[in-house]
Amino acid sequence: MFLPFFQKLRQEGVPVSLREYLAFIEGMVAGLVTYDVDGFYHLARVVMVKDERHLDRFDRAFAAAFNGLEAISADQVLDAIDLPRDWLEKLAERHLTAEERAQVAALGGFDALMDTLRKRLEEQKGRHQGGSKWVGTAGTSPFGAYGYNPEGVRIGQDQSRHQRAVKVWDKREFRNLDDSVELGTRNIKVALRRLRRWARDGAEQELDLEGTIRATADHGWLDVQTRPERRNAVKVLLFLDVGGSMDPYVKVMEELFSAARSEFKHLAPFYFHNCLYEGVWRDNRRRWDDQTPTMDLLRTYGPDWKCIFVGDASMSPYEILHPGGANEHWNAEAGQVWLTRACAQWPRHLWINPLPEAHWGYTQSTRLIRDIFSNRMVPMTLDGIARGIRELR
Repeated sequence: MFLPFFQKLRQEGVPVSLREYLAFIEGMVAGLVTYDVDGFYHLARVVMVKDERHLDRFDRAFAAAFNGLEAISADQVLDAIDLPRDWLEKLAERHLTAEERAQVAALGGFDALMDTLRKRLEEQKGRHQGGSKWVGTAGTSPFGAYGYNPEGVRIGQDQSRHQRAVKVWDKREFRNLDDSVELGTRNIKVALRRLRRWARDGAEQELDLEGTIRATADHGWLDVQTRPERRNAVKVLLFLDVGGSMDPYVKVMEELFSAARSEFKHLAPFYFHNCLYEGVWRDNRRRWDDQTPTMDLLRTYGPDWKCIFVGDASMSPYEILHPGGANEHWNAEAGQVWLTRACAQWPRHLWINPLPEAHWGYTQSTRLIRDIFSNRMVPMTLDGIARGIRELR
């Protein structure tokens, strides 16, 4: 479909080759730009213009090839070609400015939000899009998908855009973190290594294989070397937030998880989503039917375990403060109750946050969790992890 554009470039004297044109097509297929005229323009120019002397010729060819396309409506496109209407309706999603978002009123609390949703479901009869009241799409209503509201119930949306949903009424699948991933930098391992505490038990001495090889090579005969046996006695409980707003941090989470796996023999990892509640899990594929009761962890792991939570702490405040405020299920006790119990059971506790520290003050939930953890929250940077390790020691 871009062949006329390629021909127009050649006509204007832009020396674009077939290989460059195919590279441009590959970029479009890979989704480097979508529904963005400026992005499309810059992608084409970067790939197909090799000399700044040809920029004016490129602009003339671009204008001639795509002049008038912005005036074509979605209905005209549907009449001309066979595209799914749902696909085009996604283009109507509202991207509000900061001023427009400030004008969208919240309903005034979790209970009011749930009561209003119940009434809307009883009254609404048909589909709605772009509105501010009914359950629909692409609007400023608190209910539905692909819109914006500071207190929203997200229904039927595959991923979060504004991280403002109070509840998510969808079945979402999270994948397990890979603890075998190679670290981009070994400095995380070095930082975690400072937490190790060596202890001796069992045999008085153990074989020092490297020392034996070195001594044998130096002396010319078998020279067996031994050393005092030692083991890393540190025990770490690791709680990892997965899914939702944590998706952008999967890589650095895997690096941290991999480093912890290699540094601590006694490591007990568990997953949670947004906030700690009555259950956690080890396998994200079975997070609904194979959970471990949090109360069992409080009874099983003693105060000598060090407890590390990893998450962005970005959620609705109701998920922390209210019974029933959890994002994906009904919780009998508020999240702050469980977090307080965890901090009391494991006095050496820490929260590692992948969000930049400068942004923490803008999110109420982050401030709440930071207060619960007595300011023991550090950023997921090398300096932040080093500070956290000093707190745990």
